[in-house]
Amino acid sequence: MTITNSPELWRAQLPRPQPDSHKYDRGHCVVIGGAKLTGAARLAAEAAARAGAGLTTIIAPADVADVYRHDSAPHIMVEDRREDYASHLSDQRRNALVLGPGFGPDADDLQRWLGARQGQRMVLDADGLNNLQDFSLLRVGDVLTPHMGEFRKLFGDMTPEEASKKAGCVVILKGARTTITDGARTVVNDHASPYLASAGTGDVLAGLIAGLLAQGMDSFDAACAAVWMHGQAGLDIGPGLVATDIPNAIPGVLARLV
Repeated sequence: MTITNSPELWRAQLPRPQPDSHKYDRGHCVVIGGAKLTGAARLAAEAAARAGAGLTTIIAPADVADVYRHDSAPHIMVEDRREDYASHLSDQRRNALVLGPGFGPDADDLQRWLGARQGQRMVLDADGLNNLQDFSLLRVGDVLTPHMGEFRKLFGDMTPEEASKKAGCVVILKGARTTITDGARTVVNDHASPYLASAGTGDVLAGLIAGLLAQGMDSFDAACAAVWMHGQAGLDIGPGLVATDIPNAIPGVLARLV
């Protein structure tokens, strides 16, 4: 049965900090940055922070890490990438991962990051999807965010539900009517703005999902909530929207939900 996305489906599950909460209670989102398209990872990181993650860190190649430090907001931390990828993810408080925005076309490097995970739930987007070769490296709780071209490359003529079962995780098929499914449940979202058809907005969506995952939200609910909030931000901003506008609009969207 297909259901239309709305806050009634997931509003009660939205993370709400308690009076005695500290930043580590709200999770730590890690975004893997690429060597060239640095804006993509920065958009995802800012969105994760605006969605409520207590800490957000970009792991960047050492030769461009200062670009990330200079151009990211002060509340976004940046680490130089080490050879031992697993060392970046060994702290269990680092509980959500964004992999793919601006990552680049290196399938071997992607596999190294996937193999380095130590329990983090992951949002795989953009180059992460384009370079994915081994579905066995995905886990229950992960979220894939393909547009139609990426979906066809990965799954051919499968339905979103079939794709979710093959991948073993949540799949968001992005479009004018976005489909969110875990294989058993399917939600369709048409609560959005055509002005979201703009470079970088998908990177923002990946970060929003990861920010909710970092705070412990169920993956399917987090996917539905992030897609709806992303759409509402687009409606609030309207004409002239660019991707950097969306994270700044998220606090207002959240304030009306919680």
